[in-house]
Amino acid sequence: MSELADPMSLLDLDPKVVGTARRLAARAAEPVIALARAHTTVAVERATLRLAGITGADTAHRAGDVPWVNRVVDTVRAHCGLEHGVVLPVFDALRRHDLAGLTELAEATAAGQIQYTVPTGRAATRALSLARTAIRRGLRTVDRNRAQRDRLVARLGDPPQRPWIYLIVATGDIDEDVVQAANAARAGADVIAVIRSTGQSLLDYVPEGATHQGFAGTYATQENFRIMRAAMDEVSKEVGRYVRVTNYASGLCMPEIAVLAGLQRLDMMLNDSMYGILFRDINPIRTFVDQRFSRQVHARAGIIINTGEDNYLTTADAVDAAHTVTVSQLLNERFAHEAGLPDALLGLGHAFEINPDVPDSFRLELAHALLARELFPDAPLKWMPPTRHMTGDVFRGYLLDGFFNLAGVLTGQGILLVGMMTEAVVTPWLSDRDLAVANVKYVLNAAGNLREDFRPAPDGFIVKRAHQVLGEAVDLLERIVGNGSAGLLDAIADGTFGLMKRPPGGGRGADGVMAKADGYANPAIELLEGAS
Repeated sequence: MSELADPMSLLDLDPKVVGTARRLAARAAEPVIALARAHTTVAVERATLRLAGITGADTAHRAGDVPWVNRVVDTVRAHCGLEHGVVLPVFDALRRHDLAGLTELAEATAAGQIQYTVPTGRAATRALSLARTAIRRGLRTVDRNRAQRDRLVARLGDPPQRPWIYLIVATGDIDEDVVQAANAARAGADVIAVIRSTGQSLLDYVPEGATHQGFAGTYATQENFRIMRAAMDEVSKEVGRYVRVTNYASGLCMPEIAVLAGLQRLDMMLNDSMYGILFRDINPIRTFVDQRFSRQVHARAGIIINTGEDNYLTTADAVDAAHTVTVSQLLNERFAHEAGLPDALLGLGHAFEINPDVPDSFRLELAHALLARELFPDAPLKWMPPTRHMTGDVFRGYLLDGFFNLAGVLTGQGILLVGMMTEAVVTPWLSDRDLAVANVKYVLNAAGNLREDFRPAPDGFIVKRAHQVLGEAVDLLERIVGNGSAGLLDAIADGTFGLMKRPPGGGRGADGVMAKADGYANPAIELLEGAS
């Protein structure tokens, strides 16, 4: 049992009901997992070539820089399709043309000098061998980064308390992000989250280079990852604890960003099985295929994922829809386990989003948070602050954040995202962040181990509410499973989660999904699944 687990149940959940919930979640997830296994996407194929070493961009393109990996994958698709995967035609062409590497191949591709075909026989065997060697080299970098993280944590230490304090920076300039992140770490932040530039999740490519003019955030790029990780390594030495860095592996380039995070030793990534579907209208099949590959990469890299259930409560009522959060957490757990992620890397999300004017709102929040804690005792749950009911009254907001922090302490959350009193008013200033961190630190210090003394009445309001939500979650899972193999996809289409209706054939990126042909080859998937 991990340090996160509570040796004593406070809710007296029926193990049979909990077991039923997990079995139903596994049954609901299985058809989607089979669908993900049977398909590939342009993003998965690009991520595979990134593991194999391709970098850089075609800077001569009139419409702007085009990453070499996009240029190669798009050309392969035009010449011979991607149903057999990208590695066979790419590494066959590399061998046939006696080129030095993937960048040289990309340049020749842009010049129209390469005709891609799917090799067979001995040519296919040779191409696959070359691809496997290159991808193994990329995975060795990922493995070295994971080992380096372990060494730094052993030498510098983890934060002395749970929950970890998680703070966002979002200036649009990576150099300014570094300044804010360093000051936040010095003030007590344990995890620095670098917000992405608005709209990046809808780009079907990953920009190159450092960002200095992002909108409400910086782009998730390999260079930005490198800059922030290096800066936080220096600050970690200064403050005497390992400061973690997180970004977003979501949107149309989820697998690629996961690979770049592994190559640059990020520690956490936002990675949810349904967020892109519901809140960015990305095709459901595309999302499920991409998230499976990205989670396999996260598992190999030792990266903690953060799921997005908190977002449901910004569009649906946090009381009426509480059970949909629990269902999503159970589904995210199943998808994560199938991809090789252990509980220790499973930062399941939930949020403090009940309308504070609702009678007993704080007791309801405690019931929901305790339910998540006891259902997932070994997962570093990510507890999200109030946003929906922040009104612009900064004094009321500061008080509400204090209640949120107290709920996090009382219910043993693993990761506490710092709430800002200026939420929904302005992009927070450094002074706002200082006050927010001070709020968290005061509550953590003043409450201490108050959790040891917190025992809700066995037949009281909190326990009854938790049992009610779990029962409603089981009922919903039974309805999903009862609808057959398309049950989960139908539930998403019907607006079950976050009130967003997303049909399986709709959404952005649907044209980037391909069914795998007989003979599909991808050594990255083979090596990642072998490791898990």
